[in-house]
Amino acid sequence: MDVPPERLAKLERFRDAGVAPYPPGHDLPERRLIAEVLAEIDPDAEEKVTVTLAGRVVSWRDMGSSIFADLRDGSGRCQVFLRKKALGPDTFVVFKKSTDLGDFLAVTGEFARTKMGEVTLFADEVRLLTKTLSPPPDEYYGVADVELRYRRRYVDLIANPDTVERFRRRSALVRDMRAFLEGRDFMEVETPMLHAIAGGAAAKPFITHHNTLHTDLYLRIAPELHLKRLLVGGFERVFEIGRNFRNEGLSPRHNPEFTMLEAYWAYARMDDWVDASSKLLAQLAAAHGQRDEGDAEHTVRFGGKALDFSLPFARRSYVELIAEHADADVLDEASVLAACKRQQIAVEGRTHGQLVDDLFGECVEPRLQDPTFVTDFPLSMSPLSKASTEQPELAERFELFIAGMEVANAFSELNDPIEQLARFESQVQSHDPETPSEVDHDYVAALCHGMPPAAGIGIGVDRITMLLTGAESIRDVILFPLLRPQGAGDAVSDGASGEAGAGGETAAGDAASGGTKSTEASTDTAGEA
Repeated sequence: MDVPPERLAKLERFRDAGVAPYPPGHDLPERRLIAEVLAEIDPDAEEKVTVTLAGRVVSWRDMGSSIFADLRDGSGRCQVFLRKKALGPDTFVVFKKSTDLGDFLAVTGEFARTKMGEVTLFADEVRLLTKTLSPPPDEYYGVADVELRYRRRYVDLIANPDTVERFRRRSALVRDMRAFLEGRDFMEVETPMLHAIAGGAAAKPFITHHNTLHTDLYLRIAPELHLKRLLVGGFERVFEIGRNFRNEGLSPRHNPEFTMLEAYWAYARMDDWVDASSKLLAQLAAAHGQRDEGDAEHTVRFGGKALDFSLPFARRSYVELIAEHADADVLDEASVLAACKRQQIAVEGRTHGQLVDDLFGECVEPRLQDPTFVTDFPLSMSPLSKASTEQPELAERFELFIAGMEVANAFSELNDPIEQLARFESQVQSHDPETPSEVDHDYVAALCHGMPPAAGIGIGVDRITMLLTGAESIRDVILFPLLRPQGAGDAVSDGASGEAGAGGETAAGDAASGGTKSTEASTDTAGEA
């Protein structure tokens, strides 16, 4: 603990004066929020009202026998005026000599205007609530060091109001997502974080160990298979908003733990989620999107571009997009191989599905800027999807792309237990390290009890927050993103982790950060969260 000696001296000066530096906070029942008081108070009224404010000292201007200070709480800031005459000489002197920027004070007094006309709390009483030992960052310059902002988020929040606002907006986004589903009779549930089988997605898991059971367990890759068990049990509309974990790379769009919304809807098909999810995102964009003055309500500014969230969203075929932009037939292995070589995509050790995924990511994704539903995925890349009735080699599935990022994945759920068992067995036999290494027989047993026809969706909360708040790194929308431990080398920087190939941009890695319902090994979603 590296504490400036002068701060320790001031701490002791408070103690010597009988002022507790860390008193309990429960003796402030009369405390008001700064913004609330400033909205209500009339500083020019003849009848004065005594109020108590509490917050962090963010400026301190010593005028000799008086002090002007600014106090900030979670709602705003205001000026307070400390006078020797009002506080008494002993109290005034100890606070004058011992208070630092960053300390927390409670101040009681009446509002009036200074000679300069500024609304100010004229203090009659001041109390120390917390003595800080580390100096705060410079209020004007803030915290520009990216490493410091991510590693010590609390310092970032102290110094940068924009960071505070971004996370307030994230909270509001999640609240509105929840309200949208609850308004359509979906019930929020919680499913296990610890899984006996690393299933439900194509991604590398994190492994832990349960001491009492003497068994290895996996942090969940996706809640999908547990949520669908609830459909078997009789719940018809369920959703969960929670953390998923992928043991994969880091990049501006990937974090190994991320937040995903998954929802399952009995007696629905993929197209029902096309309609519902586009309405949800259009509403979120209108309520929370970043836009310039004069922009239409459905416009969102991201990455220097104006994105159009007006309904209906575009809809394109996965097969047609690859044919158009990569000149390849996704159902023809030789055609895909030739296209990958033209694009200088590494083919050694890659399966056909992985190469198709690589090709889509290279040639198609960057072109999908305005919200676009991509449909007609090869069934071989969609192990939990129902086949299209018109084209059995394709899945009844979509992924939603915005600004070149996958943000949602949905499909009509496979509920045939015999077919599901065969697909699970095929995954295991492939020995692909990013697919389950054993069959989830309990899930197959659940399907044997009958799951109604249903459709499910996964929406990446982190990426939606990025889009609507203008954050171009996922670490800007996660309060405490994963970083390399200090002392183990330089902290991971955006797009340069070296932990997942080119900037961490792997198919499975895209899953690791912000995306969607990740059971499908395709495009951004080899488990795109």
